[in-house]
Amino acid sequence: MGLLQPGQPEPALPSPALSHRSPEEALGEQRMMTTCLMLSMGEALLSSFQLGYNTGVTSIPQKVIADFYNCTWLHRYSAAISPATLTTLWSLSVAIFSVGGMFGSFFVEIFVNHFGRRKSLLMSNMLTFVSTILMGFSKMALSFEMLILGRFIIGLHAGFITGFVPMYMGEILPTALQSMSGTFHQLGTVLGILTAQVFGLDFIMGSDSRWPLLLDLIFVPAMLQCIILPFAAESPYFLLIKCNEEEKAKSVLKKLRGREDVSSDLKEMKKERQQMMREKAVTVIELLRSPMYRQPILITIVLQLSQQLSGINMVFYYFTNIFEKVGVKQPAYATIGSSAVNTAFAVILFLVGEQAGHRTLHLVGLAGMAGCAVLITITLKLLDQIPWMSYLSIVAIFGFTAFFEIGPGPVPWLIVTELFSQGTRPAAFAVAGLFNWTSNFIVCIGFQHMAELCGSYVFIIFTALLVLFFIFTYLKVPKTKGQTFHKVTSSFCQDGANWTSNIPDEFQSLDTGSQP
Repeated sequence: MGLLQPGQPEPALPSPALSHRSPEEALGEQRMMTTCLMLSMGEALLSSFQLGYNTGVTSIPQKVIADFYNCTWLHRYSAAISPATLTTLWSLSVAIFSVGGMFGSFFVEIFVNHFGRRKSLLMSNMLTFVSTILMGFSKMALSFEMLILGRFIIGLHAGFITGFVPMYMGEILPTALQSMSGTFHQLGTVLGILTAQVFGLDFIMGSDSRWPLLLDLIFVPAMLQCIILPFAAESPYFLLIKCNEEEKAKSVLKKLRGREDVSSDLKEMKKERQQMMREKAVTVIELLRSPMYRQPILITIVLQLSQQLSGINMVFYYFTNIFEKVGVKQPAYATIGSSAVNTAFAVILFLVGEQAGHRTLHLVGLAGMAGCAVLITITLKLLDQIPWMSYLSIVAIFGFTAFFEIGPGPVPWLIVTELFSQGTRPAAFAVAGLFNWTSNFIVCIGFQHMAELCGSYVFIIFTALLVLFFIFTYLKVPKTKGQTFHKVTSSFCQDGANWTSNIPDEFQSLDTGSQP
């Protein structure tokens, strides 16, 4: 699961180059956490939590849900379901979540621009309520179709959330913390995954009689968010830039910043509005057809593929199966342990991630995942001859998820914001979302079949892909830490002057700093 997800619209964030605060003022802002800001962040993190919970909720109770499929099939057709059909149904149940996400991501911009960020978050909970009804009553109705449809609808919710949350948080946070908006979102997501797996234990909610309650538990944070959201702040950027309501934006800023003088914030936002008015919006077709955007869009697509084809979602969705194959007697606990490691690394990344460049983090993550994938393959192959290899295999899986959190998880979405200007960014995110969710779906629907075909060598496929992505990143992805947007785009061409002379008008109008 990555840091930012498919279809996120253009985040209306002020460029660091537009800020005229001294370092001391920026540090003071960073330490300023008002009640209004904490409340607004908390309600947004509830959405991130829902995304993570719905991602990890099917990993541990896989067997009991598969038994439900078998019982339903037997009740309808008076015959046991074939292993191939069961595998296909289960893979569809997991992968349909990605299909919903892909569809949902394309409607993010429409919602946030028409209803605002806060109301969009509130309205998205309607999908959660509908899905919980379908999934919660699927066992009673003996209908696995209801369960699959519920997963699709909650996938739509996921597609919305991956656009709503990072943008909303980036627009309410102080300037000194805006680059961390995606990290906050990622932290909420991994906490949701961990919570789902803990509650999925058979003695809590993962039993044959209680698994519908496990799927419906997401109703609680959704309802809590509906209660909190009316008291949270609307994005001041939406109020000023989209609604042209300066007084309302000023009032919200005062509550968020905890001070009366917010003139510097308003000045930055007005400059951002002027900059957006000078830029030409680019459609997806124009982005794909123009030779000028070929290099950055290629980087965007390949990095999105590196996130999903790294094998991480296969690990997330099929944790229990993998640990059973390495001989773990209590695979559920090993699954929870791996998610706990993932959460710990998300916290570490939140604390120190901005000290390293995004390109470096991605290279380290890819290399680490490739090494762990090789180790997983070796341990699976030698497991019958050397029993203690199961422990080494668990360590390798823990390392695999940890290295994902360092690079391939957050970096692909952060890079998009560094390669495209405001005029091209919405189209770039749409393309990124399409490839991200589509590759996610392919891995989810095909992994079990690949595992049956390749056996213990299945991770070699991901190792080869990780090595290719590492080479591409090393050769093609520019360094962005401490670089202006102009320098980053110029690095796509050996002759920076020639590139600059051909840069589109919306690029030429920028004088922005890239996030590290």
